[in-house]
Amino acid sequence: MIIALSSEFLLAFSNVQKSHQKKVREFFEKFQAHPDSEGINIEPIQSARDKNFFSARIDLAYRAVIAKPDPNTYVLMWVDHHDEAYRWAERKRLEVNPATGAMQIVDIAVVEEVAQSKKVQSAAPGALFARVKDKHLVRLGVPEELIPVVRAMDFDGDLERAEAALPQEAYEALYLLASGYSVDEVFLEMQKPEQPAVEIDTTDYTKALQNEDSRRRFYVVDGAQELAELLTAPLEQWRIFLHPKQRQLVRMRASGPVRVLGGAGTGKTVTAMHRARYLAEEVFTGRDDRILLTTFTKNLATDISQNLRKLCSDEGAWARIEVQHLDGWVSNFLRTQGYRPEVVFDAENETWQNALQEAPSGAGLPESFYRIEWEMVVQAQNITSADEYLAAPRIGRGTRLSREMKKRVWAVFQEYRAQLNERGKKEYVDLIRDARQLIENKKLKLPYRAVIVDEAQDMSAEAFRLVRALVPAGENDLFIVGDAHQRIYRHRVSLGKCGVDIRGRGKKLKINYRTTDEIRRFAVGLLEGRPIDDLDNGQDDQKGYLSLAHGTPPEIKVFSTVAEEIAYILKHVRTLVDEGTPLSSICVVARTKKLVELYSTHLRSAGMEVYEVKRDTAEQRERAGLRVATMHRVKGLEFEHVIVAGVNRGVVPLEMAMAAADDEITQRNVETGERALLYVALTRAKRSALITAFGEASGYVA
Repeated sequence: MIIALSSEFLLAFSNVQKSHQKKVREFFEKFQAHPDSEGINIEPIQSARDKNFFSARIDLAYRAVIAKPDPNTYVLMWVDHHDEAYRWAERKRLEVNPATGAMQIVDIAVVEEVAQSKKVQSAAPGALFARVKDKHLVRLGVPEELIPVVRAMDFDGDLERAEAALPQEAYEALYLLASGYSVDEVFLEMQKPEQPAVEIDTTDYTKALQNEDSRRRFYVVDGAQELAELLTAPLEQWRIFLHPKQRQLVRMRASGPVRVLGGAGTGKTVTAMHRARYLAEEVFTGRDDRILLTTFTKNLATDISQNLRKLCSDEGAWARIEVQHLDGWVSNFLRTQGYRPEVVFDAENETWQNALQEAPSGAGLPESFYRIEWEMVVQAQNITSADEYLAAPRIGRGTRLSREMKKRVWAVFQEYRAQLNERGKKEYVDLIRDARQLIENKKLKLPYRAVIVDEAQDMSAEAFRLVRALVPAGENDLFIVGDAHQRIYRHRVSLGKCGVDIRGRGKKLKINYRTTDEIRRFAVGLLEGRPIDDLDNGQDDQKGYLSLAHGTPPEIKVFSTVAEEIAYILKHVRTLVDEGTPLSSICVVARTKKLVELYSTHLRSAGMEVYEVKRDTAEQRERAGLRVATMHRVKGLEFEHVIVAGVNRGVVPLEMAMAAADDEITQRNVETGERALLYVALTRAKRSALITAFGEASGYVA
């Protein structure tokens, strides 16, 4: 007996009144154990379009819609108040697409609505998909009944309005076609042959449930305990529903390192977590095998660890996975080697100022030049001598230096390193280098069989040299996910130059599951026209990057004073709460810690419960209160509604950051980073984004 549930069922269950959810869980636990028992009373829905639809009485208020497409299969479809549940069933039908073999829920009523409002011709001139043949539409996942709906589309807006009626794979394919992809390109992108390899049996629902497109929205439940866990957190659908491309990446057998790119909200971190579980459960299963999942910051590592723990039901697999931010791993490793230097952050002022006394007089180079040169050239390329510096490329640096000037400039770096050594101090990048050299020089054999890197765009070149040293080269060794559009720190690397060869194993995710397309478009526009790298010395783009959800564009409000701005934010938050949004699902984001403190103080003074998301700790999701955080801190998080506050001139971009840039190229790179920060902040929003400013607004939004 197979019992599956649909993503629509989980969404409907999440909307059931909390006082009734326990009864729903209890009913389905009994149903899962004995679906045919006399105590489970299911009856055919006479008014349903699909004669395989049945209703189950939960209590006096609620009914569930259950499909029984064959004697051995039950599918939990929907749960709602009595009348609403029946109305849902009257519109829908469960079927197997004869061209793709995917199980689909089809909204038949949509076809009738289109037929009544618009006369549809087979291929009307000027229609959005006039040049696409019916057989290709079906092969791309469009149910035959919905072909008239597609034929009636004249504009992109028609496609967006029909989104809810279309299966995800069909909407995705149609979006690509509407974006200018050819039919052949869409077949290639969707990884579908133009003709099915075998004839599809549309009555075999057991086989249909294993189809990759079916698994986007249907999940076969493995026992009562798993069903109970799924119903405990029904909105965490990332745990069970994956896009076929995500699933392919999770389970791929890779001959070497893999790099996965993807815009905000495309599920890169989710894919990384599923990959870790898969490797621990099915590939590296030895008692001493370990998988390391690492990321850039401590709080992100903590968030990932908490979510990955939910994902791993196999205790043995969970024990084989280690989640830690890279700096923390390095510190722990060096301690085990008896290595305990003192760490300096951002160049200790006294030491750096002493070194600057060696700067060549009359060179006309600002102090900021030396710091940026140190980070972007000397440290990034592991340069330890004057000869190495003279030969080093200075890509990304706008200030030209003659050979003679480079010799004179090197004196500053030589003195700085000498003073650090004399005081027994190191920068963090030095610790990373020392850890790698200890592993290489001592030929240490670590327990890691695979390393997974999240937020790769913020890792330094030295970090990737260490990652390469952590695990022997071989199958499934490195899995690296990132997006340079979200680079909010200065590092820019080429994986190949760090010994990480991804040739032939560069992959990409394009579907944004978090943000509405309106917010996505606004955020993408912030970086339009700026070259974005692909983490391996090439260029990335966002062609085909789309969101499946729709809403309103970000709202921009500019006020004369901060008091007026905060009053509007309070009003906006209270309206959202009155509409049913939990306060903890709303976040106010600001560029600096000082602004975060300002907004927190004023919001608390107005009686608002506030929870400040700290930089070095994970968000405690069980804590109540309006979230307030810096743009850097919200990286990796998501909220129903985001308010980006204080987007003023001089703040976004931050005047101090721009002033520190010592040449035009560096200044442009810093500005790209400032735009990326705003991009990151906006794309944390799932449903709405509000941008506010007081005084003069930033040129990014004005």
